[in-house]
Amino acid sequence: MKVFIACLGTETNTFSNMPTGLINFQETMLYHGDATRDSTALFAMPLIIWREKAEAVGAEVVESLAAFAQPAGPTMRTVYEDFRSEILTDLATAMPVDLVLLCLHGAMVADGYDDCEGDLTQRVRQIVGPDTVIGVELDLHCSITQTLTDHADVIITFKEYPHIDPPDRAHELFDVCWQTLQGEVKPVMNLHDLQMISMWRTPVEPAASIVREMHELETRDTVLSVSHAHGFPWGDVPDASAKLLVVTDNDIETGRKIASDLAETIWSLRDETHPTGLRIDEAFDTALASESGPIIMADHADNAGVGAPSDSTYILQAILDKNVENVASGFYWDPVAVRFCVEAGEGTEFTLRIGGKVGKGSGQPVDLPITVRKIVSNAEQSFGQAKQTMGCGVWVSAANNLDIFLNSIRTQTFHPDAFEQFGLKLSDKKIVVVKSTQHFYAGFAPIAESVLYVSAPGSINMNFSEIGFKKFTDPYWPKVADPRSA
Repeated sequence: MKVFIACLGTETNTFSNMPTGLINFQETMLYHGDATRDSTALFAMPLIIWREKAEAVGAEVVESLAAFAQPAGPTMRTVYEDFRSEILTDLATAMPVDLVLLCLHGAMVADGYDDCEGDLTQRVRQIVGPDTVIGVELDLHCSITQTLTDHADVIITFKEYPHIDPPDRAHELFDVCWQTLQGEVKPVMNLHDLQMISMWRTPVEPAASIVREMHELETRDTVLSVSHAHGFPWGDVPDASAKLLVVTDNDIETGRKIASDLAETIWSLRDETHPTGLRIDEAFDTALASESGPIIMADHADNAGVGAPSDSTYILQAILDKNVENVASGFYWDPVAVRFCVEAGEGTEFTLRIGGKVGKGSGQPVDLPITVRKIVSNAEQSFGQAKQTMGCGVWVSAANNLDIFLNSIRTQTFHPDAFEQFGLKLSDKKIVVVKSTQHFYAGFAPIAESVLYVSAPGSINMNFSEIGFKKFTDPYWPKVADPRSA
């Protein structure tokens, strides 16, 4: 048996003015056939698991490209086509192969390609023919297309947001695909459009109950996998809405029934699961009324993980205007400010211009007298079981015990160790502001007195009924009260 593995992806915010080019991939994750040897990135973990499991059953493994970019605007056409060509060339050279396993995102858009995942998988199928099993693992913020389902045998998405389960889903995908190879199962997929644009915070109820129900459904006879693809609200593509994908063992009717019933459950909980947030003033009033801390405030409109610049200053300016004390805030993507701090050196005091550089959603730059406290040249943070590079990180302090954290490689804030690697003790802070939408929750909730989601101005429009879709033209909730009857 021969198993071919590869990874290619990014989460494309089609409204972003930041192009995704080769440098973004180089800074985030780029390996040419050797990711399983030394990568600690989240989207390399499935490849590591697939290699281990394949070799454990005596299969030969051929590893190709592993490339992933921090979310931004559409990928440059030549970059996507060059990466695609590398995977397809490696595959053609490796033929014949029995199993192809692809770690993709599901919301990658390139110039000229609204459905990169479908395009790649279709071309893989053309090379391997109808008998080779193709399995695909996707981020749950994916836009699953008919092209993708037509050319893959098994598709499985993450279940959790924040993404704490990619390794579990990688194990699951391999096992189902291996059973398929052995003739033990015959997977068929049923795709059900939820006609919703929303966001489901799976650690808390009632979204947590949806995840539990999916796991329970997977214990039933003939059910191989149940996925809730949340969709990606800021990707303007024809298949943008959330979907359910049920994989059964040659039992399409059961798949349809499960998808239909679970869809009704998700629909009935739509108001309770739909994300909400506090205005900046409301968030600070709530935080300051608490007698203890830290209070975690999520700046979800400036999340690099959905394609925002991560340099907005709206909350920072409010901290200064309100004279709020004992706050830590980060991470601000500001390579210019980082460079100035590195040039100045630790212990230096000077006035630093912070943020407000990329676009209208970034707000105005803040000029602030600061002291450079600590420089970490190769900063990184935990993301589940993986590590996320941050580039050069800088800790600066200002009046009122305000601690600000800057970095040179754009990324959202995932884990307390992003701050703690500088020597900051988060338990001493009253308020911690993180630039993230939900991925922060797994790491920060255990140390938080409370968690507040802040609807600050920014590049990410959290009012899903007002997103300026052009290619996505289907009626959807919440823009339409009941799109099922529209």
